[in-house]
Amino acid sequence: MKESLLKQVIPLGFIIGFRFFGLFVVMPLLALYTLSLEGVTPILVGVVVGGYALTQVLFQIPFGILSDRIGRKSIIFIGLLIFACGSFICALSDNIYMLIIGRLLQGAGAIGGVVSAMIADLVKEESRTKAMALMGGIISLSFTAALIIGPLLGAALGVKSLFGITCALGILGIAILVFFVPNAPKITYSFNGDDFKYNDILKNKNLLIMNLTNFLQKGFMTLAFLIIPIALVKAFDMSKNELYQIYIPAAVLGFLAMIPAAIVAEKRGRFKSVLVFGILLFVLAYFLMGSSNQWIFIAGILIFFIGFSMHEPIMQSLASRYCKAHQKGSALGVFTSFGYLGSFLGALVGAHLYEFFGMFSISIFVAIVSLLWILSLVFLANPTFHKMLYLPLKESEGLESLSSLQGVLEWYINECECIAVIKYDKHLISEEEIMRFVKLEMADKFLLG
Repeated sequence: MKESLLKQVIPLGFIIGFRFFGLFVVMPLLALYTLSLEGVTPILVGVVVGGYALTQVLFQIPFGILSDRIGRKSIIFIGLLIFACGSFICALSDNIYMLIIGRLLQGAGAIGGVVSAMIADLVKEESRTKAMALMGGIISLSFTAALIIGPLLGAALGVKSLFGITCALGILGIAILVFFVPNAPKITYSFNGDDFKYNDILKNKNLLIMNLTNFLQKGFMTLAFLIIPIALVKAFDMSKNELYQIYIPAAVLGFLAMIPAAIVAEKRGRFKSVLVFGILLFVLAYFLMGSSNQWIFIAGILIFFIGFSMHEPIMQSLASRYCKAHQKGSALGVFTSFGYLGSFLGALVGAHLYEFFGMFSISIFVAIVSLLWILSLVFLANPTFHKMLYLPLKESEGLESLSSLQGVLEWYINECECIAVIKYDKHLISEEEIMRFVKLEMADKFLLG
C-alpha cells in the first residue's frame, strides 16, 4: 500500500478505532455495573447498554448531510467533542439517569459515516477497498482490545475509570484530527441546484440493498455477541475471565480473512461473491453454535468471525461507489444508521429467541433471513463496470455537456489536485469516446470564442 494512502487512512482509522474502543470497553461489565445503581429496572439496564445505538441511528444521517454541506473535518471534530462530553458525564454519574444521558451523548457523536465519506474523498476509487480494509483492521483490533482490556481494567480500577479513559481517547482523537488528518479536497460538482436531492439516496436500488446488507450483518453480529458469552459461561462452565482465550484467536482469524477477501473483491471484481460467501459462513456458524459440544460451538465462533470480517473491508467501499460524489456523506450516514439499527434490533430479537425458543430457533431464523439476503444481492449492480478517468484541468474545458453523454455517470472537479474526475460505465462508453467528445467540445469553444 502506498505511503500516501497510509498517511491518509491511518489517522482517520485511529480516530474511529478510539471511539469504537470507548463504546465497547465497558460492555463486558456495564450491565453488572448498572444493576448496582439505585432505582434501576431491567428496561433501564437495556437503555444503558443499547441506548448509544439508538442515538447513532438518529444522528448519523444529519451528520452526513452536514458534512456534505460544511465539510467533513468540522463535523468529525463536533462528533468527537460530543462523544468526549458523554464519556465525561458517564464517568461522573452516580445514578442511572445521569448514566443514560451520558450513554446517549456517546452515541450522538455519530461520525462513522462521515469518516468513511472522508476516506472516500481522500482515496481514489480504485484504492478504496484497500483503505476500507485498513480501517476495518484497526476497528477489529480496537474491538478485540476492548473485549480483553475492559474486564481487566474494570476489575482493577472500576467501571467509572473506563469512562474516564474513553473521554481521554475522545480528546486524543481531536488532537489527531487537528494535527494529522489532511483537509478533504475542495470539489466542484457536476450538477445544477435542482439536482441536489437527498431523497435520491432513498430511491437508489443499489444503496437500498447495501443498507439492508449492513442492517443484517450488524444484526447478526450483536446476536452472536449476545449468545457467545452466555453459552460459554452458562452452558460450558467457562469463567468470564477466560473468554478472551476465545475472542483473541477468533479476531486474529477474522483479521487474516480480510486481506484475501479484499483482494478477491477488488482485483477480480468479485464483490458479490465475497458477500454471499460470508453470508453462507454466517449460516454455518450459527448451526455449529447450536451444538451441545463445546469444541463444535467454538468452531462456530471462529467461522462467524471469519465471515463477518470478510464483509468489513468491502461493504463501505461498495456503498460509497453507488452514490454521487456530493452525496457520499449523506449516503454513508444512512448506510451506517441501518447498521446501528441492526445492532439494536439484533440484540433485542436475539434475546427473545434465545430465552423462549433456544439456539435451534435462532439457527433456523438466521438461515431463512440469509436466504432472502442472498436473493436481494442478485439485484445489486456490479460496481467493477464503473471506471474513473482523471484529466488535468487544462484538458477539461468541454465537460459541461458530458451529462448528456450516455454512459457518463457523473463528473466533478477536484480543485486541490487540479484534476477533473469523470465516472463512467465501461459497458456503455469507452475512455477513448469520452476523450474524443471532450476534445470536440474544446475545439467548438475555441472556434466560438
